[in-house]
Amino acid sequence: MIVFDVSTLVGAAMRRDGVPAQALRRATTHDRIAISTPLIEELVGVLHRPRLARFVDPMLRAELIFRMLRQGVMFSPRQPVTDCRDAKDNLYLELALECGAHSIVSSDDDLLCLSPWRDIPVLRPAEYLAT
Repeated sequence: MIVFDVSTLVGAAMRRDGVPAQALRRATTHDRIAISTPLIEELVGVLHRPRLARFVDPMLRAELIFRMLRQGVMFSPRQPVTDCRDAKDNLYLELALECGAHSIVSSDDDLLCLSPWRDIPVLRPAEYLAT
């Protein structure tokens, strides 16, 4: 199992050929992607923010949300985590803990600075591709 944060998923929605999109494609063929209701809610909310929405192709946005819902494995984290300096990013740690993730793929410095978190590496998309 692997966890992708929303910053990486948004990067994948912005450029079909970018590194985040490549990492997501690799994960859908070589790993199982863990998702949760809070992750999907944040993804949809961020992708529809007016100042960001103009940079995201509506077809790529819809494709990404559909792919995550269709190919992601849903988990409901039960153990609260408060380890991240940005409290809203704790949802990724909770998800990683619940699903037994082998990695978290992130573009967020608040998560990257924790690596490894409880023996789970937090990798940039390019680092994930190199593994």
